[in-house]
Amino acid sequence: MPEGFFIAIVGEPGTGKTVLSLHFIHQGIVDGDKCIYVTTEEDRESLLDQVGRFGWNWEPFIGKRLIIIDALKGQEDPWSIQDMDIELLISKVIEAKKALGYGRSRLVIDSISAFWLEKPAMARKYSYLVKRVLGKWGFTAYLVSQYAVTTMFAFGWGVEHIADGVIRFRRKISGGVLKRYLMIEKMRNTRHDKRIYEIDITDRGLVILNPADLDIEHVTSI
Repeated sequence: MPEGFFIAIVGEPGTGKTVLSLHFIHQGIVDGDKCIYVTTEEDRESLLDQVGRFGWNWEPFIGKRLIIIDALKGQEDPWSIQDMDIELLISKVIEAKKALGYGRSRLVIDSISAFWLEKPAMARKYSYLVKRVLGKWGFTAYLVSQYAVTTMFAFGWGVEHIADGVIRFRRKISGGVLKRYLMIEKMRNTRHDKRIYEIDITDRGLVILNPADLDIEHVTSI
């Protein structure tokens, strides 16, 4: 993935979006990058427990290579967000980047769609603002966007329009078994694999299995 790209990670709940995002940040820590993870779906402690189950220990890197911004609990500490406000989010991410200092940087916002759940018409405006402002800080970013399970549409279309790339997750029941799929739908000015892959989530995290012999239209929600 090209450095400096903003990638939309889209799909229904439970398809693997967060796990892919954790891999992205973990690899950044290993590579010595400055990493920021904004979590709206689970609190900071739960996130650290989850990466621990994959055999990763992020604790020694917190404050040095990693800052986790907790937007769920709303607790009063330096790296929490009290309100789901997009400008507050941007300001807190910049503050975290300054605290970590100079260096190649990775950012995950999981999920960005949480910031416009009550006003989806603002999705494009907010997405553009995030990319325009934070893009100046040299981030390579994953912007996670949820699908509504009932409609199969994203909560607002903005993030896919402004993204340099789109990685789409889907799922279906086959023979009574839940199967998950991933495809790189878009990667601007970059040659990439256009096949759909079946994936699995194991105690090692997300594992890519074999190319799937199906069309994305045939991979529907449960």
